[in-house]
Amino acid sequence: MPEGFIPPHGGYQDLLSYRKAEIVYDATVRFCARFLEKRDRTNDQMIQAARSGKQNIIEGSMASGTSKETEIKLTNVARASLEELLADYRDFLRLRGIEEWPRDHR
Repeated sequence: MPEGFIPPHGGYQDLLSYRKAEIVYDATVRFCARFLEKRDRTNDQMIQAARSGKQNIIEGSMASGTSKETEIKLTNVARASLEELLADYRDFLRLRGIEEWPRDHR
């Protein structure tokens, strides 16, 4: 029988998805500072999408002890935010005539 009423939850720091989302967030903040104007709306959008991806993984992990449904919903929000961010990066490349590297690019 479990040790308590609420099963173990959290531990998001050990999730590969969280560790990658944290790297994406850090890289996005640096990318925006270097390549976008601070007052550009895209700057805010990209940073917020990266932050949302990371934070929703945290929230989902913490909610997992009481609601698997909430955990799944927040994980889905994280995925959607990171997909939105990917589209912003692709827009940046397309609008500047820069080719996107394929996955197997060295």
